[in-house]
Amino acid sequence: MINDNSKLLPLRESELRFSILNSQFPLKDSAINKEILRLAIPNMISNIIIPLLGMVDTAIAGHLGDDRNIAALSIGATIFSFIFWNCSFLRMGTSGLTAQAYGAGMKKECANMLLRSTWVAFVITIILVVFQKPIGHFSLYVMQGSQHVQTLAAQYIFVRIWAVPASITLFTLQGWFIGMQDAKTPMMVAVLSVVINAACSYYFAFNLNMGIAGIAWGSVVAQYIAFFVSCILLFVKYREYIRLLDVKESLHLKPVLQFLQINRDVFLRTVFVVLVYTFFTAASARFGDTILATNALLMQLFTLFSFLCDGFAYSGEALVGRFVGENNAYLLKRFIRKLIFWAFVIGLFFVLIYIAAWKEILMLFSSSDDLLDTAGNHIGWVIAVPLIACVPFMMDGIMVGATKTKLLRNTVLVATTFFFVCFYSLSPFLANDALWISFLVFLSIRGILMYFTSNRLNSLYFLKK
Repeated sequence: MINDNSKLLPLRESELRFSILNSQFPLKDSAINKEILRLAIPNMISNIIIPLLGMVDTAIAGHLGDDRNIAALSIGATIFSFIFWNCSFLRMGTSGLTAQAYGAGMKKECANMLLRSTWVAFVITIILVVFQKPIGHFSLYVMQGSQHVQTLAAQYIFVRIWAVPASITLFTLQGWFIGMQDAKTPMMVAVLSVVINAACSYYFAFNLNMGIAGIAWGSVVAQYIAFFVSCILLFVKYREYIRLLDVKESLHLKPVLQFLQINRDVFLRTVFVVLVYTFFTAASARFGDTILATNALLMQLFTLFSFLCDGFAYSGEALVGRFVGENNAYLLKRFIRKLIFWAFVIGLFFVLIYIAAWKEILMLFSSSDDLLDTAGNHIGWVIAVPLIACVPFMMDGIMVGATKTKLLRNTVLVATTFFFVCFYSLSPFLANDALWISFLVFLSIRGILMYFTSNRLNSLYFLKK
């Protein structure tokens, strides 16, 4: 927790809306809800835009005249999704520490936090760009497509790799903006990026006859424009913070080690989560092509829920970090309760949507009667997911904001162990149902462990050094 009061600087009046100076007065629930939604809604919009981009790229690839372009794009997009998913620790680590510095009124520390995360992003970028050939070829070998699909996927990969410097740095900028209680700037950048990506990919692929490589170049152009726009907004909106940047101070050993430790924990947590999601797909293939395709469809429902729920989790990162930085137990307690309440609201909303219209939603992705009938046999597990996953998803955001990342890492490790034990114990008897039961156990254990190991989400626990 950041508590170096020697670096306190005066805050603007707009920054005191929910500061410790106001905590002596009763705070209405409506005001708390308004602040949560102020951050959550733009984050949800940003998250919803992400799958739209994939849909646009897939539609362009599907009209290139060769269906193998879709398969190649799928391979390439999967590889970069894996890379970016594992680099998301930059956003999470940056948002929590920045929010704490913001809550403590430490403007110089906020500025230096941006520099530290940028240094780490720079190192990761250098590694990926320098070793792009072995990384790319190994990834293609693992994916094991046909020779022609592999060739097309390679064209996509070795073009899009040049977007990595901008893409990874955007993680740090997004995390920093969220930590600064600013969700609108990342939302505007995300919308701009999708529009430019779609326009450029279409133009390069068809007008310039670049094929699948044109789709990759569209992503490259869009990411760099998004990066430069983010930098412009950074200098315009946060000029007073930029003036406080101190390269030498940003490299001081103690805060750098703290940042690296938090990012290490978040990275390992992400690796465990990716392991479970990847194994889920691999295990689905064991039960035949129909089950594999069915589970892929059902996971679309889970993905839709997770994108929206993460919008509230991001607001949790920003708000919890802010009040931890203020050392404000009163507001921290009030906001944690409201965040959990909103998690249940989102979970219940999706349960009702899935009960009423799961088949209609899945028909957007497939019209196969066999797949829809098979999905109907397992839909009960998917309907249960939002109510079980809503709390652990929200607590992820709370833990990141409080920088309790070691607890986050350890609980996911235990939950992953339970997932595999449960699957291998039940799969001989329950087949695909065992996979879904194991997935629900994985989500449940995460929430239960985080709740009890944090002393039932006691606000005083998060304020401990």
